[in-house]
Amino acid sequence: MKRRLLVFSTLFTLASGALYAQQDKVITHFIFDKMSFNPAATGINQGICGTTVYRNQWDRVNGAPNSALLNVEANLLPVIKQDLGVGISFYHDAIGFTRMNHVKLNASYRFNIAGAGRLGVGVGLGLFNIGMSPVWVPPVTQIDPSLPQGFSDNKFDLNGGLYWVGLQDYYVGISSTHLTAPRLSDETGLPVGGSTTPSTVTYDAARHYYLMGGKKFVDLIGDGVHLDANALLRTDLVKYSADINARVMYKDLAYGGLTYRTSDAIAIMVGARPFKLSSFGPPMDNLLVGYSYDITINKLAGISRGTHEVMLKYCYYLPPVPIQKSKHPRWL
Repeated sequence: MKRRLLVFSTLFTLASGALYAQQDKVITHFIFDKMSFNPAATGINQGICGTTVYRNQWDRVNGAPNSALLNVEANLLPVIKQDLGVGISFYHDAIGFTRMNHVKLNASYRFNIAGAGRLGVGVGLGLFNIGMSPVWVPPVTQIDPSLPQGFSDNKFDLNGGLYWVGLQDYYVGISSTHLTAPRLSDETGLPVGGSTTPSTVTYDAARHYYLMGGKKFVDLIGDGVHLDANALLRTDLVKYSADINARVMYKDLAYGGLTYRTSDAIAIMVGARPFKLSSFGPPMDNLLVGYSYDITINKLAGISRGTHEVMLKYCYYLPPVPIQKSKHPRWL
């Protein structure tokens, strides 16, 4: 019975024509996904990087979220001699009957602050899509007009952020998503019961705010063993959630760590560069594979088998542009 909780909640919302505020995604590997919620972090790695994450949330719960993320970003410093980052982010989320897609184009620029660090400013322009494809089981002898039909809607979206990188291996970022707070709705719903007013399913992409920070403690535990600590606070000013993460890394070869998400889960994280010590050569050295398992600690703990998340990241670093030199016979 409890496994149907998500489905029943969705049906009630849809049938009543209510207003629904859409929450942003939650990713345990947020430390590798900064650009999707803070455009100022786009291109921070000074290379061409691709990151993909698949998340199967609340395993064995019917209608639970299944999410996929793809980020591609590049730093143009080696090409144009300006610390400019560009990127594209795609996110897909499936929850019950609902499908959400989000595509964003990011741009960021970083200013060097002498003796202190770099300050990045970024903006993201995107398209937000939401669709519903319900599979109802109405009475055999009649069609229930109160059951909403499928629909799809698209709206423009806007993100913005600041990202500071200090000289002592720390960073701080602040950002906001859905600055335009787009409303997506079905304007062609059928009348409910004997009413002549069409039913409407409406989703608000709630404006979210993020505060993040982290620091890398080099050789803290031993030679080549580093500690990486990160924290992320997210809110839509109605609900708050925070992730606190700590990872132990060994010579950039492998890592293991824990993440605590307030009132939700404790996650175990592991990752490695599988080709770092192989004979494949430098191009494959930069492939990073990560996995996390979220142990549910909220009210779904009794029915959820946890959450699985897989992450792949690969970076290619462009060689610096050679300096062109010329000689004149008079100056030889």
